[in-house]
Amino acid sequence: MAFSLFGGRRADSETTDEAKDLGAGEDLSSAGERSAKAGGGGATERRGFFDRMKQAVARTRDSFSEGIGSVLALTREVDETSLAELETVLLAADIGSATVGKIVEGLRQRGLRQGIAGGEELKRLLKVELKQVLDGVATPDAVPAAAPEVVMMVGVNGTGKTTTTGKLAAYYSGQGKTVLLCAADTFRAAAIEQLEVWAARSEVGIIKTKTGGDPSAALYDACEAAKARGTDVLIVDTAGRLHTKTDLMKELDKMRRTAERLVPGAPHQTLLVMDATTGQNGLQQARLFTEAARVTGIVLTKLDGTAKGGIVLAIATELGLPVKFVGVGEKMEDILPFDSGAFVESMVR
Repeated sequence: MAFSLFGGRRADSETTDEAKDLGAGEDLSSAGERSAKAGGGGATERRGFFDRMKQAVARTRDSFSEGIGSVLALTREVDETSLAELETVLLAADIGSATVGKIVEGLRQRGLRQGIAGGEELKRLLKVELKQVLDGVATPDAVPAAAPEVVMMVGVNGTGKTTTTGKLAAYYSGQGKTVLLCAADTFRAAAIEQLEVWAARSEVGIIKTKTGGDPSAALYDACEAAKARGTDVLIVDTAGRLHTKTDLMKELDKMRRTAERLVPGAPHQTLLVMDATTGQNGLQQARLFTEAARVTGIVLTKLDGTAKGGIVLAIATELGLPVKFVGVGEKMEDILPFDSGAFVESMVR
């Protein structure tokens, strides 16, 4: 029998809901690997993905592990004091107060129902809680009735939006899909030229107009070209002036309506590019974009450059949006589809 200061008592033979979900004795990375195999991915490919995710969150893990390690090492039986200490560590990782409150309350309720025997069990249950936060907002990508799939990229200047657009082109091309880029960021100096460089590197086509031209006109031409060529994916790089400029939001809405008129169901994805290093400060501008552009998911750039990777969880709780991709470096291939299991297992070791 195992006892906790919550007063809960659980028999050794009792099977918890978490064990049923993950499999007895199975950690999150193993569960993710099993899922990848079921979807046709090999163990080697999955391990490579996990290693890259682990490297991307190294700064967050180093900072987070030092704090959580001290809590777990001193926890023999979980009580309110240990939960309060854990709460402090979670807040320091930039997870956000709303998210932290949700996680700690979840652990508290599990303790009251079943008891939490000690530090190792607390860590396992913490991983489950973190993953549930992320999976709670996960959504499948919209499947277009007919090509092309239109992906709009939005976000303020400086977040890496144009670079991310180019990396996504290479990612989709690597999936065996034909890709066309639309240079609709016509206001920022050199934005079109920058995307041209990425198009050449990714070996994909690009539709552009002159600097200062009408972004919706560029999008119109790109939609028509993508349909005529039978292109699988059209990725649209939009303007990213300061989010306080109301004309930018109106232009984004106009572009969304243009895409919808030309391609049924478009845009199928609207991805907001956020800089992970801005942490909680990036959430307010993100809220404005989600309202104007009907954002469906987040691309979090520079994840490898911050110790505040917990912002991934704050995004889920406070924006109600899934992180779809993460940027993990400067190279063309340094963009990964987000995997909640790999992220949590990489962050909490």
